[in-house]
Amino acid sequence: MLKFLSVLATGTLLLTSAATAGSFNIGRAATPAEVAAWNIDVRPDGQGLPAGRGNVEQGEEIFAERCAVCHGDFAEGVDRWPVLSGGDGTLTSARPVKTIGSYWPYLSTVFDYVNRAMPFGEAQSLKPDEVYAITAFLLYANDLVEDDFELSQENFTSVRLPNEDGFYMDDREESPVFKKRDVCMKDCKADVKITARAQVLDVTPEETKAAEEAVAATEKPEAEVVTAAEPAPAAEPAPMPEPVALDDALIKKGAKVFKKCKACHQVGEKAKNKVGPILNDIIGQQAAVVSGFKYSKALKKLNGDGLVWSDENLDVFLTKPKKFVKGTKMTFAGLKKEKDRIALIEFLKSHSQ
Repeated sequence: MLKFLSVLATGTLLLTSAATAGSFNIGRAATPAEVAAWNIDVRPDGQGLPAGRGNVEQGEEIFAERCAVCHGDFAEGVDRWPVLSGGDGTLTSARPVKTIGSYWPYLSTVFDYVNRAMPFGEAQSLKPDEVYAITAFLLYANDLVEDDFELSQENFTSVRLPNEDGFYMDDREESPVFKKRDVCMKDCKADVKITARAQVLDVTPEETKAAEEAVAATEKPEAEVVTAAEPAPAAEPAPMPEPVALDDALIKKGAKVFKKCKACHQVGEKAKNKVGPILNDIIGQQAAVVSGFKYSKALKKLNGDGLVWSDENLDVFLTKPKKFVKGTKMTFAGLKKEKDRIALIEFLKSHSQ
C-alpha cells in the first residue's frame, strides 16, 4: 500500500510538472454538483454546517429508530459497537471509556461523522434537521445539555465538549512528549521470549492462586449436619399480605417502556444479571442487594443509608438517574415523561408480587 501511494505521488508530481507544457486530455473538470457532494465536512468553527435545527426529544425518537440497534437506546453500545455516552472521569484509568462526553474534542466531529457515515449501511440518508436532532440527543445522553435543548446552526459553536483542552497540535520534534529514536534494523534476535502479558485486557488470563480461590468460592460447600437435643417449637406462620390490584392496561404500556431498559436489565423467571441487575421484586427492595451483581460505590453507599426502592424513590430515580445517584455507572439518561415512569413502575410491580 505504501509502495502504491509512493508511486501514485511520484506520478502525480510528474503529471503536474508536465501539465505546464500542455494538456493530456485525461478526464474532465468536476462539475459544481460533484464538488458539492464531496464538500460536506464540518469544522469546529462551524464552517460547513448546513441550515437546520433539531431538539433532544426529536433526536431520541430518531436515534431509537435508526441508531439504537448498534449503539443501544441510550448510546450505551450494543455488543462490540461503540459506546457513545458515559465514561466521565475514566481517561486516566486502566480501561478508559472514550465517548462523546469523556473523550471527543469537538461537537463538529459528532455532527460530521453522523452526517457523513451514519446510519451504518445507509450513509448520508439523514436530513440536516435529523442530524441536528441526533447530535442534540447525544449531548443529552452525556449530561451536557437539558432535555429541552435545541441544537441549530446558530448556537452550534457555543457548545463545548469537556475534553477539548485535552487535545493539542502535534508539532513532532518540538513537542515535549516526542522522543527521537534511531531505528535499529540489524543484529535482530533469533528467538522471541514473552516478557509481559496483556492481563489488563483479559487477553491472556493466567491460573493463579487468587483465581483458583475465586473459583472455589463459587462452589457450594457441603451442608453441615446439626443435631439438636429438642426441635424448636414451630412459629405461627405470618398472615400473607393481600395482593395489590394492578392495572393491566398500565402494565401493558409499561412493558413497552421497559424495552428501553432491556439492553441492561431483565425480569421474569429466567432473568439474569447483565450490564445491570435483574429487577424482579425491585418494588420495596433495599438498594444494591441483588446477589452476584457488582454495584457502584454510590449505590453501595445508598444501601448503607437504608434507601428502599419505593414508588416515590423510583420515580425520582427514573427521571434522571445520574442526578439521583451521583457516581452511578448507569448510562441511562432518564424518562422525562411522567406517564412513562408511572407505567414502568406498574410493570415492575407485576414482577414484584
